[in-house]
Amino acid sequence: MSAVAPGITSDTRIDAVVAMPSPAELRRELPLPAADAVAIAGTRERIGDIVHGRDGRLLVVVGPCSIHDSVAARDYAERLLGVRERLRDRLEIVMRVYFEKPRTTVGWKGLVNDPRMDGSFAIDEGLRTARGLLIDLARLGVPAGCEFLDAATGQYYADTVSWGAIGARTTESQVHREMASGLSCPVGFKNGTSGDVGIAVDAIVSAGHRHAFLSPTDEGVMALYRTAGNGDAHLILRGGTEPNYDGASVRSAIERQRAAGVERRLIVDCSHANSAKDPSRQAVVIDDVVRQLATGREAIGGVMIESHLVAGRQSPGDPSRLTYGQSVTDGCVGWEETVELLERLAAGAAAAH
Repeated sequence: MSAVAPGITSDTRIDAVVAMPSPAELRRELPLPAADAVAIAGTRERIGDIVHGRDGRLLVVVGPCSIHDSVAARDYAERLLGVRERLRDRLEIVMRVYFEKPRTTVGWKGLVNDPRMDGSFAIDEGLRTARGLLIDLARLGVPAGCEFLDAATGQYYADTVSWGAIGARTTESQVHREMASGLSCPVGFKNGTSGDVGIAVDAIVSAGHRHAFLSPTDEGVMALYRTAGNGDAHLILRGGTEPNYDGASVRSAIERQRAAGVERRLIVDCSHANSAKDPSRQAVVIDDVVRQLATGREAIGGVMIESHLVAGRQSPGDPSRLTYGQSVTDGCVGWEETVELLERLAAGAAAAH
């Protein structure tokens, strides 16, 4: 039997293979200072305490729908720092720093995937920009929350992240559940796009167990990872075919958790289907959450808010022509309204205790 010529059955639809730095190489190039690592570990512990009800404050993950301009992101973080310090007795504020965007069909996939927004897919540049920004935020004292979408790219910056999320489209994915079981930070699972909470509860249970899977090491060598399980996995209500932030939906979600043996506070996403993708309606969701807190609804452990320096959204394009500080993905509330919403949440948290 004659040997099969190379290329006949392999990589027939691959245009190019581009060498990338390993996670370890990027970490050596952009190291996380020890003092900042200690601070990140402390924030992770506090978030875990909130999720498990040992800390009665609220977790608030607030920031742009996605990061496309690291300068504007640093500007936002510097403003957020003062609010975080002022409201820290009632809120544990974490900046939303999302670098990857899931797409139903096609579209801009985020700063890591396409940092120049021109289809050049300079992922090595995107990874350096992302890690550099996260290190700057850690040095500033602003904890970061990221969605872990790609199973490989997170290894380049997971050490700098205080809180992680698995999105509605990937909550049912076995790969993401296994990945979450080994992440060092607390991880929130969103309910499915249909509104199915059971998918996320199953994910929480799965992520809490031990798993074994193949993945590259920090040096880029394929290895078998055995995880210990993530006991800080928790539920995020983001709506579905209809909103699910109201009291009845929260009670139903808690009952669904308890039936699966999960006793944890949940997070309400004020955006996405809960706001019908209208950023101004995030205030409606927050007002409802505050009312629930006033009635002793201890099941709610926090919220997510999509916010940027400038309200609204714009389409991705030439970075030099974009409005500074405005989202290029989902619409956001502006900075002034963000401060008002955070103060409203802090007052609600204070009244609840």
